[in-house]
Amino acid sequence: MSSSKIVLKILRVCIGVLIVMLVIFGLMRAGSVAYDMGYRVFTEQPVASAPGRDMVVEVREGTSALSLGKLLEEKGLVRNAHLFMIQMNLSAYAKKVKPGVYTLNTSQTPKEMLIVMSAGPKEETTE
Repeated sequence: MSSSKIVLKILRVCIGVLIVMLVIFGLMRAGSVAYDMGYRVFTEQPVASAPGRDMVVEVREGTSALSLGKLLEEKGLVRNAHLFMIQMNLSAYAKKVKPGVYTLNTSQTPKEMLIVMSAGPKEETTE
């Protein structure tokens, strides 16, 4: 066998091993990200510790879970709009969020915010 054929064979084996290693690394990384996301769906902590900051949020009729998540993310109430969308869709409050104006706090968990928004806005009383 000529030396050039031996070098090409070694190069092909090295490239094959490299590709397999990259695929394994990619699968491990994807699995880690998926596990982290799945864990956070059910255990997401508040953005800030108590007392937090109050933020006023207006939920409009027909607002999608993703739009609501983006609004809450913009206000600093949740860390990730897509994660909030998943949390909302998997919760018992998926179709129960009512339109209105809400005062939410950065020390509330996403579940606590969903409970507030599912109960409906508090009526303002004027005396």
